[in-house]
Amino acid sequence: MSMGLENVVAAETRLSSVDGANGVLVIKGYALDQIAGHKPFEEVARLLFTGLFDDLPDAGAFAARLGRAREEAFALVQRIDDGILALPPMDGMRALIARIHDGEDIDTALRLLAAPAVLLPAILRRRRGLSPLPPRPGQGHAADMLHMLTGKMPSPEVAGALDTYLVTVADHGLNASTFAARVVASTWSGLTSSVLAGLAALKGPLHGGAPGPIIAMLDGIGRPDNAEAWIEAALARGDRLMGFGHRIYKVRDPRADALKAAVRRMSEGSNVLPGRLMLAEAVEAAALRILQAHKPDRPLDVNVEFYTALLLEALGFPPDAFTAVFATGRTAGWLAHAREQRLTGRLIRPQSAYVGPEPAEAA
Repeated sequence: MSMGLENVVAAETRLSSVDGANGVLVIKGYALDQIAGHKPFEEVARLLFTGLFDDLPDAGAFAARLGRAREEAFALVQRIDDGILALPPMDGMRALIARIHDGEDIDTALRLLAAPAVLLPAILRRRRGLSPLPPRPGQGHAADMLHMLTGKMPSPEVAGALDTYLVTVADHGLNASTFAARVVASTWSGLTSSVLAGLAALKGPLHGGAPGPIIAMLDGIGRPDNAEAWIEAALARGDRLMGFGHRIYKVRDPRADALKAAVRRMSEGSNVLPGRLMLAEAVEAAALRILQAHKPDRPLDVNVEFYTALLLEALGFPPDAFTAVFATGRTAGWLAHAREQRLTGRLIRPQSAYVGPEPAEAA
């Protein structure tokens, strides 16, 4: 028996492959470094959807339809009340997405893909006492999301950084949230139900909730020359070092390099980010040295969360919204997996091993 379904193959998929031994992520036939920073999120989402929707628009029409879907999603913003604002951003976004019709068609998929990019900036602006800004459907998905967050049109480097992030996290094998989405889809429930299942799984700190504490770690270290002492003290207390190690990758997470490159490109036009990047690189180097010395039998390298935290902080997202930004990209994968499961899979119904008490024998 394999606890946690470790090494159990639960689905066949044409969407993505994770080679943890060699640090390779393939998305629909493309290695990550071929698309991250090279293809916009809209194109990668369409790539994932190809073959799963009969009426899938061509590339140009897909981007235009996604822009119109953002306009449609803006109608949900009027539902943001004090109750929504009292929730963590992930929960508020989930409550609003639950109002989307639970269909199976491409229009439903586009509404679900668009909704997080519209709802999260609106929630964050309302929390700051600002009015939500409507989408600009002619803009790229990442650029429009940043405009709705900040009220300013981002530079190509800044928009490109978020675009790279969304592509990087769009799909990643049969992770916990994707599996949850596929389980729901296997019952022939709709796409909204599958996305809600993905959101519920992603919010757990063992899956999508780790980037926020990395900001606290960087703030606690403060200066590059404090890194080694801070990390040694954290490990002596038995603390987990966030941003290092991954359940699947036994070498460096390829997504970390894609995001580090995006941060470096963005830092070239920033007066603040270079110092933050220098601190992060010092922490990375010190952590890898110390982890190798303390745990030589465990391959602990940088994972996607480390440079995610730096990138999303620089883009203006607060740490408690980092997982919701993750969901904005991962929704593309959830939708594709849900459709793939509906079209090619069967009801997911694993067995369990009963380890409880047996009935008392009759006297």
